[in-house]
Amino acid sequence: MGAPVAVYRPVPGVDVDLGARMLTDAGFQVHRLPTASVDGAPRDAVALLVGYDPVDAAVFDAFPKLRIVATHSAGYDMVDVAEARRRGVVVCNLPGGATEEVAVHAFTMALAVLRQLPRWHAYVRGGRWNEDMPHDMRRPSTLRCGVLGMGRIGRRFASLAGVAFGEVLGADPLLPDDAWPSGVARVGVDDLFARADVLSLHLPLSADSAGIVDADRIASMPTGAVLVNTSRGALVDERALLAALDSGHLAGAGLDVVADEPPEPGHPLVNHERTVVTPHVAYLSAQSLADYATWPARNVISWYRTRRAESPVD
Repeated sequence: MGAPVAVYRPVPGVDVDLGARMLTDAGFQVHRLPTASVDGAPRDAVALLVGYDPVDAAVFDAFPKLRIVATHSAGYDMVDVAEARRRGVVVCNLPGGATEEVAVHAFTMALAVLRQLPRWHAYVRGGRWNEDMPHDMRRPSTLRCGVLGMGRIGRRFASLAGVAFGEVLGADPLLPDDAWPSGVARVGVDDLFARADVLSLHLPLSADSAGIVDADRIASMPTGAVLVNTSRGALVDERALLAALDSGHLAGAGLDVVADEPPEPGHPLVNHERTVVTPHVAYLSAQSLADYATWPARNVISWYRTRRAESPVD
């Protein structure tokens, strides 16, 4: 019986050399695909390590011996989990790989939009200083900060928000009461939208959460509210968000993600004067990159040795 085969699909922004060496040392034969296409890939692969490219029925068909899919992210919306389970394939992710980084990035974005840092930066670069300034900023301690999704990242964000904001609200129908953090008032989803002056999204993308920030919920937000999204772009109805920014109903948005990445040139949200947009880098640090490189390999190796991955998805 030959060595088990592990296949890497492209993983943007992550050097997977260390993980590949771990797999080789554990007895795997490692293949790296140059593109997302699985044409010509070894059909006897038992493990597939993936970035953001879809893993659907066609991919499972290409790997009839596949038994585990390991994602290089906390999100696993790129994998058809139901199809994987139907075929007996384990799916695992990185649930805590960049908790601190994403929470801090979201918190920083919230404050940057509230304090209008890009606007003032452009002001100074334009040769002006502190004359003729509009006075339309608000003190964070007078505002409510809302957190939609109280998983690891949402709870960490809430702990940061509690330092700066007057009140922190949270909504998560799935988190049991005994795991709810102190200092965060628990409310319903619709109530959260209606009351939060700053709302930060910390949800995985699923059939239930796609488009959860729709036109009606955006309209229900307080005038002058700020939306922050470091999760997945498809959580938000981008047309409705753009309309709310154009009208001034929302004062601004901080976005690390958009629905289609990379965005097309001239994307209206990327170029809007009321947005701060970063290129899907909320997870990024030297430490998180090391985790992203090695954790998927650890999942595969643990599964191979014990038939239990370290972090299978529920």
